[in-house]
Order: sequence, then C-alpha cells, then structure tokens
Amino acid sequence: MVQSQMPAPERKDPIRPTDAAARSLGKELLRGTRSGALATLGRDGHPAASLVSLATDSDGTPLILVSALSAHTGNLEAEPRCSLLLSPGGKGDPLAHPRMTLKLRASKVDRETPDGARIRRRFLSRQPKAELYADFGDFSFFSLTVEGASLNGGFGRAYELAPSDLLSDAVAAQAIAEMEDGAVAHMNADHTDAIKAYATGLLGADDGGWRLTGLDPEGADLARGDKVIRLAFPEPVVDAAGIRTMLAALAASARDR
Repeated sequence: MVQSQMPAPERKDPIRPTDAAARSLGKELLRGTRSGALATLGRDGHPAASLVSLATDSDGTPLILVSALSAHTGNLEAEPRCSLLLSPGGKGDPLAHPRMTLKLRASKVDRETPDGARIRRRFLSRQPKAELYADFGDFSFFSLTVEGASLNGGFGRAYELAPSDLLSDAVAAQAIAEMEDGAVAHMNADHTDAIKAYATGLLGADDGGWRLTGLDPEGADLARGDKVIRLAFPEPVVDAAGIRTMLAALAASARDR
C-alpha cells in the first residue's frame, strides 16, 4: 500500500519589513555600543573573532583602533571584508536582548589628514583610556564602511538593514563635524547645567559629572567615567544652527520635567 506524503510546510520568511522602529533600534545599537566582536578572515581560511573597542564617525561609520601585533589587523590588511557583532546584552537571557551584525569593509585611516584628526578625536572622546596607547607607532585607526546589517530586536523581530537605514546624511554629518570640537568644548565649559538636565531629566541617569563627548546630526553622546549614554534627537539636524536650536530646546524640555 502506497502511503501518501504530506507536503512540507511552507517556510515562513523570518525577515520583517524594515520600519521606523527597526531603524531607530539599529541606530541606537550602532551609536551606543562601546565594544563588539569583530570577525575577520584568517590567513588559514578560518573566520577569527576578536573583541574590539568602538566609536563612530560623524555619520555613524564604526571606528576601531588596533595594534599591528593583533592577528585581526593583518587579516584586515589582507582582506578588508569583515563583520561586527554588537550585543550590549542585559539581565536574563542574552538572546532576549537586541543585537546586530554589521557587514563591513575596513580601510586604514591616514592620521595626517583632517579626516584622521577627526577620527582620532572622536574615538578618544568615546574611549578616553585609549589615549594611553593611541599614538604608539604600531597602532592604527580603521574606518569600517557599512555595507549592510542584520538586526535581531528580540524574539520574532528580525530585519535586514541597508546602510541608509543606519547612517546619517553625509552632507549634514560633515557640517556638524566641522563645528563639533568647538561646540563640545563650549558646552562643557559654559553649560554644565544643560548637560546635567539632558542626563538626569531626559535620560533618567544619576547625577554627577556628566560631560558632552560628541555631536552628530542625530544625537549627542554623554559620558561620566566609563559610563556613556546617548541622547537621540527627536529629528535630525543639518547644520550648526540646527544643533544650537536643538540643544537649547532639549535643555528647556528637561528643565520643565
């Protein structure tokens, strides 16, 4: 007797359509995570994963600082394609928390250029302890161009993101980058009350010594010792005037709470 075979159940596509919430979460992970697992292709053909410290350029492009003595540096020089897992984690099951894998292409940064100076400044603002070794002759900055991303926002929330879903507008990022250093110094010198209001009033952080460390079209980075927090703007800004208006409005909003 021939038994009839049941058709295999149709496999459901687990990838959800990209929406504003997915883009926001992806940007939060990209801008807010201070370390990640960098996967490079070893000379023996095997993938090799290493823990690296992270910062982001003005448009959100990931930045790393690595030693020539590290295997992943030689791997990147031989094969620039790599990936980076961002997984801040939290309490309980680690798989219940959002994480994102970035598909990247690495390029070494020329320190003796305006871009190199900006990247050094932004990285050390995010990772101040790296100043102890950042200028050693065997250390180099790499910029990791985003070519795509896989975002897992938790159970049943998988997305494929394009670079445009994660990165800020290039023209706006350049405009903000040109004024960032002076604006950050001015805020830290003359507007510590506003920075305190951002941290405690808008972000719910404990009081005590918060400093502004970076500005970009979509938010501001604050730090207190090794703790960093991200103040996302309600909408992107495109120039210096927009930054001033946004920071003033956010400070007023924080004080009203």
